[in-house]
Amino acid sequence: MMKLRLKTILLSVCLGGSFYAHAQNNVIDQVVWFVGDEAILKSDVEAYRLQMLLEGGKIEGNPYCFIPEQIAVRKLYLHQAKADSIDVSAATVNRRVEMALNHAINQLGSKEELERRVGKSFASIREDRREQERENLIIQEMQRKLVGNVKLTPADVRRYYNKAVQDSLPFIPTKVEVQIMTIQPEVLLKEKDAVKAKLRELTDRIYKGESFATLALMYSEDPQSAKRGGELGFAGRATYVPEFSNAAFALNDPKKVSNIVETEYGFHIIQLIEKDGDRGNFRHILIKPKITEADTQAAMHKADSIMTQINAGKMTFDSMYPSAMFVPEDKRGKTMTFDDAIGYLSQDTDTRNNKGIMVNKNPQSDNQGTPKFEMQELPVAIAFQLEKMKVGDVSAPFVVQDYNGKSVVAVVKLRNRIEGHRANMQEDYTVLKSIAEEQKRQEILEKWVKEKIRNTEVRIVDGWQNCEFKYGEWGKRR
Repeated sequence: MMKLRLKTILLSVCLGGSFYAHAQNNVIDQVVWFVGDEAILKSDVEAYRLQMLLEGGKIEGNPYCFIPEQIAVRKLYLHQAKADSIDVSAATVNRRVEMALNHAINQLGSKEELERRVGKSFASIREDRREQERENLIIQEMQRKLVGNVKLTPADVRRYYNKAVQDSLPFIPTKVEVQIMTIQPEVLLKEKDAVKAKLRELTDRIYKGESFATLALMYSEDPQSAKRGGELGFAGRATYVPEFSNAAFALNDPKKVSNIVETEYGFHIIQLIEKDGDRGNFRHILIKPKITEADTQAAMHKADSIMTQINAGKMTFDSMYPSAMFVPEDKRGKTMTFDDAIGYLSQDTDTRNNKGIMVNKNPQSDNQGTPKFEMQELPVAIAFQLEKMKVGDVSAPFVVQDYNGKSVVAVVKLRNRIEGHRANMQEDYTVLKSIAEEQKRQEILEKWVKEKIRNTEVRIVDGWQNCEFKYGEWGKRR
């Protein structure tokens, strides 16, 4: 199910205003709408249409009806925001711009390809995008002000549910809650030394004149940044793990290369591209120590031995301590369950202190931050295990890639399974409340737009009037 958000009438795509501005040069212009003293040009409409086609955006009906209305609604919000003195910080705009540009580069493969598509330098693309993102954020703030704090009572939600056509209610996919214990294959010291030697060699080559970007493309094992010559894009300190962040932001000379940095992802060398206050753009080369099949099999054997002892009731708390004197008094002589063993044996730092309960980190999921997962949100290897399990079952050890891309040996327990179903008040109150509140927000915004249209001088030129508009009030001021 799509994540519920306050809908904003924004025509924002990855190439943004830069593509929009470039496209205007290829259209014979004429004014097609007037909204107050603001004109909407045919080139505006055509540019947005091309954007949406490029990005696969949904155009509802005739684009030459749908798009001018969308642009007109944007102008209403922006006009009201100016009257209400609503503005947004430059820092917030810059963050959004860099996210959008990084996304565009990821999609197209390189900064150079983005420049080629748009027909402008990267600096010009960034500047064009900045104004569009500023407008988008202002519109969002204006909508938040208009909507206020919509909170529905349980009685309101029940009324929404009772009035809703049952087939229109969302289908809630099957969700599961999972505990995990992981055993990481041990990386031999000689393998770590080999990785460090390779990075020292690359550092020497850079100082002798070779391009960091070229070497990143050739050797870095971070696939997303490698294709951009190791470039990570502008980001703040908190974006990176502390070890990487500390080394990166300590750099001040773009000609220098950092010392070798070890993180949970592997080993890195880093080069500064540019700093802007508390944000920076860096290149890095990542090399991961290799784990052999023998290392993985040793970890599998260890996990299998642990589970055999737990299942036989032979794993005790005493076996976890080097001496009986260190065993907590209330644990002496007691056997360990799977839940107990997680805290002592699991090497998954994210879940070990929470009884191994996995937490959904998918930012696009309605379940983000909860222990609930739809099956497609889990790593394939874990989902495959759970398909065959009943609540309370514990799997045999298997190999899975963790969030850092490392192969680890895992054992999972199915804590709970909620089968797919049509949303109902008993199991899905929170989902229904979110839907009902979203509907209420949209009603408030639509009412405001219609009222604003009635009090705004709007003129649509001949040839652009024969439309069924969403609001149906354009040009009917009274």
